[in-house]
Amino acid sequence: MPRLSADHSASNTQHPPLFWRDPALPFLEIRTVQDGRKVCYARHSHAHFSIGAITGGISSYLNEQRRHEVTGGAVVLMNPGEVHACNPLANQPWSYHMLYVNTCWLADVQYEIGLNANRDFHCFHPRLSLDGGLYRGLLQLVSVCQDKTVATLGRQEAAQAFFVDLQRHVQPASREETGPHQRLQLLVDYLHAHCTDDITLSDLCAASALSASYLIRAFRQRYHMTPHAFLLNCRIQHSQQLLRRGQPIAQVAQELGFADQAHFQRTFKRLVAATPGQYSRSSS
Repeated sequence: MPRLSADHSASNTQHPPLFWRDPALPFLEIRTVQDGRKVCYARHSHAHFSIGAITGGISSYLNEQRRHEVTGGAVVLMNPGEVHACNPLANQPWSYHMLYVNTCWLADVQYEIGLNANRDFHCFHPRLSLDGGLYRGLLQLVSVCQDKTVATLGRQEAAQAFFVDLQRHVQPASREETGPHQRLQLLVDYLHAHCTDDITLSDLCAASALSASYLIRAFRQRYHMTPHAFLLNCRIQHSQQLLRRGQPIAQVAQELGFADQAHFQRTFKRLVAATPGQYSRSSS
């Protein structure tokens, strides 16, 4: 498997993060990082499913309360809403591909193969896999998607085949194991729906029918971040949608209620480990 040597000298500025997108596969986004020594994430979560292949080096992978050291050949999985972070270890080089998959699309795949009868997404367990077949399949999908000589149909077929096969390599968990507290879920739904508003603690209490003290404590216990940190995370997720549509960075910052463009840029870089400008530039 490919690995990075200890004396690898290329900096992150020489190898900026690449975000691959294709209008013909709107359910999929791929990020490729060749040198992750400067790519640092704060704890964050996504509304979509994420799966990544560590292609070289070593890094730290945190999912909820479990931390792992991962090396080339590892596959990491993050269910929607799970707080996670991947970061370098002592400035050691590492590289990876990360795929962000629309949850509704993946739930339809699960439905089509008979995994569920109601099109609800079933989360995956475990969150770390050393399955060589899964790793090779993920690299093959990335290669096909990023190959400009492959026709649209070929890319679509490769994506469909991989995510069908994923169910065989990593068994979905039961809903009972992954379902959050109902009132906390109401709170999460509220934060997503009102992420551009100036939300107060009273608003959150009203939306969830929970007291302020219990709300903050229970939220941190379940999601490993405060409601305010979760709100910022929601805003950044929403900003990614707007940037993909081509909206100017300054307009996005204003629309999402950030104090100024600099505040937006700092928050975006902390959670996405790339600048809004880097994220806006994509290839297909």
